[in-house]
Amino acid sequence: MSVLVYAETENGTFRKNAFEVASYASQLAASLGVEAVAVAINADHPEALGAYGIGRVLQVSEDRLKTFNARATAAVLKQAVSQAGARIVVTSSSTDAKYAASILAGLLKAGYVNNVVSLPEPGESLVVRRTAFSNKAFAYTELLGDVSIIGVSNNAFGVVENPVNAAAEAFAPALADADFGVKPVSVDKASDKVTIADAEIVVSGGRGLKGPENWGMIEELAGVLGAATACSKPVSDLGWRPHSEHVGQTGKPVASNLYIAIGISGAIQHLAGVNASKTKVVINTDPEAPFFKAADYGVVGDAFQVVPELIEKLKEFKAQNG
Repeated sequence: MSVLVYAETENGTFRKNAFEVASYASQLAASLGVEAVAVAINADHPEALGAYGIGRVLQVSEDRLKTFNARATAAVLKQAVSQAGARIVVTSSSTDAKYAASILAGLLKAGYVNNVVSLPEPGESLVVRRTAFSNKAFAYTELLGDVSIIGVSNNAFGVVENPVNAAAEAFAPALADADFGVKPVSVDKASDKVTIADAEIVVSGGRGLKGPENWGMIEELAGVLGAATACSKPVSDLGWRPHSEHVGQTGKPVASNLYIAIGISGAIQHLAGVNASKTKVVINTDPEAPFFKAADYGVVGDAFQVVPELIEKLKEFKAQNG
């Protein structure tokens, strides 16, 4: 028996969530007294997972998977489950991983639960805690069956170093043309920015910024913090910012360590998508804005005065502290 990890890559490099799920899986495997095995597709340095407790990596080299394909990835994982003798599969809760894990669950007739925030409860059965009702509550879910799939919520468990020697071995799963029945036509991606999915800090702006011409200070603040930029739905609907930056219930979910909302009132749909963030900071001129009730810290003030001052203070702090 083993615990199998799906370690996501992008352009040959492991995503941050790969190290988080590796950390989770290695601790889970240790508690069960079994081996932690990872699947890495087109990874340049598969042995990097050894820093997080993974001693064995099934290395898949497949040109057709240089662009993500959910069905083909599920086919790879199904064969890896058999190869590793896995009873538990651990993935992230990224959009890609959710697509692939759902298909994998169907192929294996396995139980699948995502947005898991902690290791399973001690006991004979596999019970995990996950977020529910747009991160307003927790649900305890028991996984039954021969194989169980756990999707770890981003930034919920953290990256935990546990160095071991990782042995990479070539793994060549059989993939049929039918596995690639759906093919991407084009991929548009901003390559010079921190992605929302991987960001530990997100700086987000709303209609309070009054127009796209004022977004410079959002980008400058994000640059100082090493953060991703985001926006509310009305901003993307108005065309001020690309839809790829829209966060909220109908946009991208955010589970960052720090979420800074500037000029965002905090509609329920927006809050539902960012509630999983550990610390929320709000800057708004309206003291009655709903976001203040959900925030950990709030600043009542004009963003055009507060943000430039914040940027200068952060620059001073970084200069003094290297």
